[in-house]
This record gives sequence, C-alpha cells and structure tokens, in this order.
Amino acid sequence: MVDLLHSSPAEFIEFLKNNNIKRFYFIHNNNKCCTSHPQLQPIADFFNKDKRDYEEHEGIFFALFEKYDILQAAFVHRTCRGQGAGGTRFWNYETTEDFLRDGLRLSKGMTHKNALAGLWWGGGKGVIIDNPKVNKNDPKVREEIFQSYGKFITSLNGCYITAEDVGTTPTDIDNIFTNTRFVTCIPPKVGGSGNPSSATARGVLCGMEAALKFYDNSSIEGKTVVVQGMGHVGLELIGFLFEKNVGKVIASDIFPESIERAKAKFPKIETILTTKNDNSILATPCDVFAPCATGGILKPASIEKLNTKVVCGAANNQLEDAARDDKLLFSKNIYYVPDFLVNRMGIVNCSNEQYGYINSDPFFERHLDKSWDYSVYKMTLKTLKLAKENGTPPGQTAIKLATELSLEKHPIFGHRGKQIIDSLIKNTWHEKGK
Repeated sequence: MVDLLHSSPAEFIEFLKNNNIKRFYFIHNNNKCCTSHPQLQPIADFFNKDKRDYEEHEGIFFALFEKYDILQAAFVHRTCRGQGAGGTRFWNYETTEDFLRDGLRLSKGMTHKNALAGLWWGGGKGVIIDNPKVNKNDPKVREEIFQSYGKFITSLNGCYITAEDVGTTPTDIDNIFTNTRFVTCIPPKVGGSGNPSSATARGVLCGMEAALKFYDNSSIEGKTVVVQGMGHVGLELIGFLFEKNVGKVIASDIFPESIERAKAKFPKIETILTTKNDNSILATPCDVFAPCATGGILKPASIEKLNTKVVCGAANNQLEDAARDDKLLFSKNIYYVPDFLVNRMGIVNCSNEQYGYINSDPFFERHLDKSWDYSVYKMTLKTLKLAKENGTPPGQTAIKLATELSLEKHPIFGHRGKQIIDSLIKNTWHEKGK
C-alpha cells in the first residue's frame, strides 16, 4: 500500500492517476475532516490527528493537470469575514506531507493576516506543485499551467480568491486571469494593481521600526539588517532600508542571478550565495533579522544560532512549530514580529482593486501610518506590549487577537464562503473533472 503522506509528489500523482482521481477534496464537517474519495482516507485521518497545522479548514480542493502531471490546490481555512483570499505558490516539495502542511499553514496565516488588517476577507492559499521534469522557464508551458489553474479557480465558484505569491509572476497572474475573475494583483493594463512586492516591503519596514522602538526606543537608522532571500519582496525591502540610512545590509540568496541583481542595484550591500536549507546566515550579528524566503526556517536548531534583537520579515510561516518556536524566541529575549502581522500590504493592495484607484489612497496609506489603531506599526507595538505584560509570546498574542477578529461574520453576506463550499459538495464538484 502506498504511504501517501511520505510519498513524493510524483508518486502521489501516480497514485491519483492509477485510481482515476482527477479532482478531490477534504472538508470539515460534523467536527471532523471528510474526503471525497475513500482511497484518500489516510490523509483525512492525518488531518484529524494533527494538532499543529490543521485547524478545521473549511475546504481543501485539488485538481490534476495531467498534461504536465502537476497537482493544483486551493486551501480555504476560514471564511467568516469573506471569501478565502491569498496568493498562489508555485513550488517544489520533497513529500506530499510537506506540500499539504505548507498549504494548511499558509491559508491559516492568511486568515490571521486579513483579520488583523481589518479586511473583509477570509483565509485561503493556492499551491501548485512544480514538476521538476517540466521546463517551467518555457513561456508556453507556463502559460498552459496557469491558464489551467485559472479554470480550476473558476470551478470553485468564488470561495477562494487568488493572487501572486512565491514562484509566480505578473505574467502568470495574467494567464490565470484569462480563465477566471476570482484573482487579484492582475496587471495594470487590465485595471489591476500589479505586483504587490513594494507594498509588502513597506509594511515589513513599519514592523521593524515599531519593534526597535519597543526594544530600546531607537530607530532603524544606522542599524545592521540581515535579509534572507532577495526575491521580489526582499529586494524591495533592501531598497527601503537603504533609504532609511541603515548602517549595513547583509543579504543571502540561493540563486546567483539574485545576488548579481542586488549587487548591481545596491553597491553598498554585502551578499552571500547560499544553498537550499542552509540557514548559517542566522548566526550573523545584527539588529534585525528579516526572513524573506520560504517558511519554517526558525526551529530549535536554527534559533540557537540567532544573533539578533528582532526577527521581522516578509516570509510566511517563519516558525516551524508556531507554539514551540514562538515560546523559544521569547525565552531568549528575541522580539519576534509575526509575519502575518507585518506582511499584509500585498493583500491590502489586492483588496482595494475592486474599488478603483485614487492618489494617496487613505484606505491603503492608513496601514502604514503611526496613528491608525490597526496600522502595522500600532498593531506591532500593541502585540509586543501585550506579550510583555502577559508573559505570552508575541506570535500567540497576535493569533489570539486575529482569531477573535476572524470569527466576525461579513456584515452583508455573512458566512457565504462556507455556503459556497457546501454547494460545491452537494453538486459533486469532484466528479466534474472526469
């Protein structure tokens, strides 16, 4: 019998094909996770037993794009405040469990992020498994992959709204948009807000400034900042840091082209070319460590290496185990600013698309000022203050605040996302792909 969780994505996809499963789902119903296919019950059992990442996710949907043996997914966590919203990640995973856990955690993080930002959206995340045998740099191949994903998103009837994330580009979003209207951050040429990286970086910078203010009443000027990952957001963040006259920026990446791009743009930067899973840069002495690559880098072994006052970055799910690692950082007097609190500005940028554009949009800028109670700056200060007063790590403090907000129902449509999911199941969505 195939060990579904520990199988590679390729093995899992082969299992699906052998069982003629082209679409499948997991939903939370009657206080437990249920699946569309009895062959997939071991995964449902895994969800029901998991205490770390699965949290009564309302619906998790999958479709197989057989032309390239690529599995597409949409993870919908909680939709009380509105449709599940969050970007689509195009990534390679070692095991099926890694893939599932990433989607669970990312979607849950979006619930917290959207709630703390005061958006009337729930939490969702898209994940497409990158097949290493397929040339993803071929424009035609990418076009077909993301146009297919657009059709998949349309099939979900709006319970999930997608956008750009790690591994996807504005062109990919354009291709998704050809087959669905349930997508944001679409290109400006068709009325969208485009790449949200700059907006996201501005929010992270606000979080850094608030954390340093709380730590020792200082500013970011003259400080040393270590940035792990120089993708879209990391590169933008570095630019803003230099504008703030930081003393030094030390940055790493696994891609040589990213290193060269950063050095060409920022002559003062210090760079390190590293490899996947090499987190040695965490030991670099600094005032702020900014994780801007993939998640799960902060765990007991890597936290012991940290030589910083503050952890504040753009990467999602920076803690491998939210409860354990949050507590460990707190015990070491390292001020961890939860990612879902500070990296909100991309989704804020996306949420405003449907309302049109004005100069210096106050509904955008208020998130970046220092006076609005729900701004990144003020919420960071509030979280760190409550953590210190209550002796509760900041991650758990922020989750408590976010959970309370996330359970508020949309003022007009109520819990419509769950109603959409119920309709999909009643209409045998999983059988439509055959």
